[in-house]
Amino acid sequence: MSEATSQISDDRRETLPDQGGADRPKARSVKPLALLWPYVRKHLTLVFVALFFLVVSTVAALSIPWLFGRAVDAGAGGANGAALLDTIDQYFLYVLLAAILMGILSALRFYFVSRFGERVAADLRTDLYAKLLSLGPRFHAGMRSGESVSRLTADVTLIEQFLGSSASLATRTILSTTGAIAMMLVTNWKLGGTLLLMIPLAMLPVMIIGRIIRGASNRAQSRLADAGAQASEALDAIELVQAYGQEQRREKSFAEAAEAVFQAALKRITARAFMILAVSIMLLGGMVGILWLGARAVATGQMTPGELTQMILYAFYAGSGFGMLAEVWGEVMRAAGASDRASEILRETPEILPPQTALPIASSVQGHLIFDAVDFSYGTDDAPALKGFSLDVQPGEFVALVGPSGAGKSTVFRLALRLFDPQSGHITVDGVEAPDTDPALWRSQFAYAPQESALFTGTARENIAFGAQGGTAPDAELIDAARMAEAWRFLEDRGGLDADLGQKGRSLSGGQRQRVALARALVRRAPILLLDEATSALDSESEGLVQKAIAAAAEGRTTLVIAHRLSTIRRADRIIVMEDGRIVEQGSHDALVKKGGLYARLAEMQFAAEAAE
Repeated sequence: MSEATSQISDDRRETLPDQGGADRPKARSVKPLALLWPYVRKHLTLVFVALFFLVVSTVAALSIPWLFGRAVDAGAGGANGAALLDTIDQYFLYVLLAAILMGILSALRFYFVSRFGERVAADLRTDLYAKLLSLGPRFHAGMRSGESVSRLTADVTLIEQFLGSSASLATRTILSTTGAIAMMLVTNWKLGGTLLLMIPLAMLPVMIIGRIIRGASNRAQSRLADAGAQASEALDAIELVQAYGQEQRREKSFAEAAEAVFQAALKRITARAFMILAVSIMLLGGMVGILWLGARAVATGQMTPGELTQMILYAFYAGSGFGMLAEVWGEVMRAAGASDRASEILRETPEILPPQTALPIASSVQGHLIFDAVDFSYGTDDAPALKGFSLDVQPGEFVALVGPSGAGKSTVFRLALRLFDPQSGHITVDGVEAPDTDPALWRSQFAYAPQESALFTGTARENIAFGAQGGTAPDAELIDAARMAEAWRFLEDRGGLDADLGQKGRSLSGGQRQRVALARALVRRAPILLLDEATSALDSESEGLVQKAIAAAAEGRTTLVIAHRLSTIRRADRIIVMEDGRIVEQGSHDALVKKGGLYARLAEMQFAAEAAE
C-alpha cells in the first residue's frame, strides 16, 4: 500500500503536533496528573489501607524524639543510680519498640503503596494500548517508530514510580514534617515559630526551579523517544543496514540521539541539584539558628536538656523533610510530563466510530460490494486518491484491479476495510452502508492478505488463527487453510502448527511468509476476499499452486485482487483498469489488449516476459 503511505504521513503531520519533538505541548503544571484520578478511584481501598499504615508509621516515628527527650531529662533529673538506670532503660525500651513498630508499619506501607502503583500502571498501560489499537492508520502514520511503545513503557513507568514511591514519600514527608513542626511548637513555640517562618523561603526555590525541571524532564523523555525510534528503525531493517554498509552511519546517528538524551537529562539534573542546594542552605541555616537559640535557652533555664534534644531531632525531621520534598517535586514534575504525554493518546478520538444505533448485517452475507461515486483524499491539501469511483462487484465475482502506481488500487482496499471513510459517496455490502454498522462487524465480512505479509512472533498456529473469526479455530481448519495456501508442506517439516516462525516470521523466506499470510486470510471464511499482490513473492512453481488455491478459495466468495501478474489477471471475471483514482477501462484481458488503451500498454510493459514464457 505504498501509494498512500506518504499521503497519510503528510496529512498526519499537518493535523497533529510533533509526537515528542521540541514543539510537542508540555505540561505547564501538575494538572496532567488529574488523568490518574479515575484509576486511583478504582482502587481506593488500597489507597486507604496504604494511608493508614503511612499515618501510623509516621506517628511512631514522631514519638521517638519525644521518648529521647524524656530519657535525657530523666538522666539529668538527679535521681539515685538504680532508679535512674531503670528509668533510662524503660525509655530506651520504648524507643526500641517504637522503632520496631515503625519498621513493621513502614514495610506494610511500602507493600500496599507499591502494589497500588503497579496496579494503576497496569490499568493505564492496558487503556493506552486499547486506545492505540482503536486509532486508525492516519494516527499511526504520524507517530515515529517506537514512539507509541515509549509511551506505553517509559512514560507509564514514570507514572508508576510516582504513584508507587514518590507520592507516598511526599505524603509521608509532609505528615512527618508537619508533625515535627507541631511538636516543636508544643515544646517551644518561639523556636518552632522561627522554623515555620523559614518554610515560605524554602519553598520558593522549589516552585521556581520546579518549572525548569518540568520542562527539562519533558525534553529528556522526548529525546529518549527519539533515540528509541532510531534504534527500532535500524534493528527492524538490520539486513538492509548491513547490506548497504550503513552500520557506522546508523551508529553515529544513534550516538547523537543518545547524546541529546544525556544533555537534556543533564539540564534536569543540574536544575534539581541547584534546587536541593538552595533548599539545603536555607534549611540548614535555619536549623543552626534554632540550635543556637536553643542552646542559649538551656543555658538560661528556659528549656530542659531533654526539650532541646527533642527540638534538635524534630528540627532534623523537618529539615530533611523539606529537602526530601524538594527532590520529590522533581519526580512529580516528571510524572506530570509523562501523564501529559499519555493523555495525548487517551484524548485522541478514533477516526472510525460505530453509530449510536448500528444496523445488523445478515448472517448469510452474499458479498455484494458496491462503491458508489466515492471521492477520497488522505489530506485536505493532497490530490484525491479516488475521484467519483464507482464499482459494482457481484456476489462470487472475481475482479482484478490493475493500474500504475498511485492509481488508487490500495485505497480501494483501505476503504473497503473501512480503515478510512470517504469524503463523499457510499460503500455498501448487501445494501448495508459502511457508516451505518459497527466497524468490527463490517470488517468481519472481509478476509485480507496484504502485499507486505506481516507476521507476528510466535507459532504457525498463532499466526494462521489470527485471521479466524474471534482469533481461534480448530486445528483441522488451520491445516486446511495452510494446505490451500501451499504452506503446509514447509510448515510440516518445521513441526506443523507448532512451528516457531521466529521474530516477525523472519525465519521464513519471503514466499513462505506470503503463503502463511494467505492461509491466515483463507481461514477467515469471510464472504469477501481481498488479495493485495498475494503471490508477488512466490516462485513460478509455488505461484501456480497458490493460483489454484486462490481459485478454489474464491469459489462462492466475492474476490478482489490487486495483481501485476498475467496468470492472476487472466483468471478474473472482470479486469478493472485504474488511473488517477478513476476507472478508465474494464473488461477481459483479451478485449482490453485489443482495445489498445492503458491496459494494453501495461500488459506490454509488465506482462511481456511472463507472456513469452
